Amino acid sequence: MMLFSCCAALLPLHSFAADPPVRPNILWLTSEDNGPQLGCYGDEYADTPNLDALAERSLRYRMCWSNAPVCAPARTTLISGMYATSLGGENMRSAVTLPPGMELYPNVLRKAGYYCTNNSKTDYNFEGLKTKDVWDDSSKQAHWRNRPDSKQPFFAIFNYTISHESKIRNKPHTLVHDPAKAPVPSYQPDVPEVRRDWAQYYDRLTEMDAMAGKTLRQLEADGLADSTIVFYYGDHGSGMPRSKRWPFNSGLQVPFLLHVPDSFKSLAPSDYLPGGLSERLVSFVDMGPTAISLAGAEVPANMQGTPFCGPLDGEAKEYLFGYRGRMDERLDMVRSCTDGRFVYLRHFYPDRPYLKHISFMFETPTTRIWKEMFDEGLLNEIQAKVWQTKPEEELFDLQSDPDEVVNLATDPKHSEKLSELSGALKQWMIDTRDIGVLTEAEMHRRSGKQAPRTMAAMDSFPMNELVDAAWNASDCWRAFDEPALAKMSALTGQAVGGQAGSKQPDSGLQFWGCRGIHLGLQSHAGVLEEPVLNAAIAELQDHLGAESPSVRLVCAEALLQFGNADQQTAAAKELMRLVQLPEDAYYIAIAALNVIDQNDSQVRLLTGQSLADVPKKPAGAPSRGGDYVGRLLESIGERSE
Repeated sequence: MMLFSCCAALLPLHSFAADPPVRPNILWLTSEDNGPQLGCYGDEYADTPNLDALAERSLRYRMCWSNAPVCAPARTTLISGMYATSLGGENMRSAVTLPPGMELYPNVLRKAGYYCTNNSKTDYNFEGLKTKDVWDDSSKQAHWRNRPDSKQPFFAIFNYTISHESKIRNKPHTLVHDPAKAPVPSYQPDVPEVRRDWAQYYDRLTEMDAMAGKTLRQLEADGLADSTIVFYYGDHGSGMPRSKRWPFNSGLQVPFLLHVPDSFKSLAPSDYLPGGLSERLVSFVDMGPTAISLAGAEVPANMQGTPFCGPLDGEAKEYLFGYRGRMDERLDMVRSCTDGRFVYLRHFYPDRPYLKHISFMFETPTTRIWKEMFDEGLLNEIQAKVWQTKPEEELFDLQSDPDEVVNLATDPKHSEKLSELSGALKQWMIDTRDIGVLTEAEMHRRSGKQAPRTMAAMDSFPMNELVDAAWNASDCWRAFDEPALAKMSALTGQAVGGQAGSKQPDSGLQFWGCRGIHLGLQSHAGVLEEPVLNAAIAELQDHLGAESPSVRLVCAEALLQFGNADQQTAAAKELMRLVQLPEDAYYIAIAALNVIDQNDSQVRLLTGQSLADVPKKPAGAPSRGGDYVGRLLESIGERSE
């Protein structure tokens, strides 16, 4: 607080006194679904003259992560200055309640006297958030030119959607970039369909570049270039499959240019140099706090990001963090970490393939041909990897392996780096109160009407125990024996907050205990001694009637695979019940349909039931992402025909 007081004296908050302090305008130019495939980042296939010119007079950041590899969670992180995992908003198109009194960065800027506009995408994972409560104007007409007083400082966003995933596959489109020269990554098949998609992607980046150039020329025409700090960045990695939706570097690294005019060079980062390259690690969680710092306001206590310029310039980060939750209709949980060179990923659902059938993603020709070639056995080992199960952890060296295809996690030469990054990631999950350690369904069930963040921030919430449990459960994929079973069985009865003697076990710990047993059975059932195998199945049977639907689901999935005939029948019936629970259980229905989708014929045979009567949009479906049950029903129906 002492530091802020000193800085505030240098750059006071907005006042409507006779001679208010001069403060910078702030302009954010953002483009959708693109990584650093720009000329200024050394991409010779790219044609981006306007952004290249901006880079020549700006600071270019070598490593900027979007924290999430898909729009909604990434934008949730931006607007809040908090990791979406700390809010329960890491799932695609979800709706979580904001904690009382929590401030978003435009609110802070508006209170400081800024005119704040957004043109025009929002896509925040917050329930009931009204744009008029956040922005002065959020629309396709939003512009700094509409501010009531031309002397009022402005904060303006212009978001270019032309590079979005949907635009790299729409037709008709006459290619400008030569597909024969397209840089196809080693993990994708080098076939005409893939080359065309990459060429069209680069075409869209050229169109986006022209839009950014137009906005910058408007700034010049209005005589505001010398008084405006400009950010340009992409909103996550490219819209191509295995970039978008995946927290590899390919899904998280975005281009980021920061231009500070000479009139405000005192606010620039210490390493600022026009045309220069910054090695400082920055990410989306830092963007809002940085804007607040540049405006001379105070960063709210709830924000987790660190300003990287302005009076409140903070300490440079050692690591950046990424996350993947539910992606549209498909469930997953991945966390990642980078030190700028090495990338570490932790998979909590290693038994599920990297790429699952997401209807929107499969509209891209690359995705379809890639999967068809896998089914026909036409891919090499690197290309086939994404359609198969995962290791519980991965480590990649971007210096020698920019495509992130050589997993170094089991290489003894890199054991020290593996331990460093995995330890940093685990501690980050604890420190930031990563509520993703609860399933989405369980998070909503347990938080009730209060904000998930409020629940997770309580001292009574067993965050340390839950992170440990999730970590240990995923370890069962690699090694499972009698001691591992004992550790997982202990979790299923561990009380809330780890308090021995409590009557109620913690549902989150119970889930991870059963999940770990299931992972262990999937990877080791063929080599387990019979007493251990039987004990594992008995433990799952004991919790098929648990209070938590998420616990019942994981037990049903495991028993359907490893139980006896009676247990398989009971498991199949439980799965069908979970699809049609009362209206507050929309998210458990999504989870149950994910399991049924992989076991459709068996479930139908054992229950004699079908999904024909399940409504595509059940009562109680949220306003955002309310069509995912319908998408899954269509997917299951198509495969069953």
